[in-house]
Amino acid sequence: MSQASVPNGSGKEPGFSAPQYAAVWAVHAYTALGFVAGFLALRATVNGQARSAFGWLAVAVLIDATDGTLARAARVKQLAPWFDGSKLDDLVDYLTFVFVPAVFVYHFQLMPASTSLLFAGLMLMASGYGFCQAEAKTADFFFTGFPSYWNIVVFYLYAAHTPAWLNAGVVGLCVVLVFVPIRYVYPSRTVPLRRLSNGLGVVWAALVVVLIWQLPAPHPWLLGGSLFYPVYYVAVSVYLHVTLPPGPTAGQTASSPR
Repeated sequence: MSQASVPNGSGKEPGFSAPQYAAVWAVHAYTALGFVAGFLALRATVNGQARSAFGWLAVAVLIDATDGTLARAARVKQLAPWFDGSKLDDLVDYLTFVFVPAVFVYHFQLMPASTSLLFAGLMLMASGYGFCQAEAKTADFFFTGFPSYWNIVVFYLYAAHTPAWLNAGVVGLCVVLVFVPIRYVYPSRTVPLRRLSNGLGVVWAALVVVLIWQLPAPHPWLLGGSLFYPVYYVAVSVYLHVTLPPGPTAGQTASSPR
């Protein structure tokens, strides 16, 4: 196979083959499919189709959980350093982890009467701050502050049919935690306990798929049992935050591909 040779400044690095470049753009296209999943989740939300909305958000989570591994395998930073896949990933994440869940909160009126817009706005603004922190993702692969898992929070609030006042308390607490610099596990990349975290995460994801299928009335024991992973996630995040010294800052270590 002949090697692609392009002049400097053309946007490509010399010495790589056309199939390698194709793999890079296939990975970026795969990430961008999260926009489509987010759009379909948004459409389902405004049409009052909660199960479909969470189904598409689950597809977006699957893409988000796997595109980084593919990006590293395809060496996207080396082959197309001028295109920032991490920014693309952040845009998709904000749409699917924050914006659509905020619309869901508003449209399905999960908050107390007349406060849905307020809480949806707080979710959007707090997570906007969280995403824009220089250390939103630390160099040693932790999230700083509540990592905007609004899709998961809103799913449990809707599925459990919890009262509006409790929903407001949970969302309000998570908004505050965005600004508290606790390090949270980045499940696919945080090194300590990574195998355990990923293994439990796969089991949890399978349970959530079943629960989504059972909406709007999932089995209460299955729903309660599925909370094992959110509880584990918070507990292990706090434990590692307390026991591990802070890693190097983003300015001290070059960012890695997604």
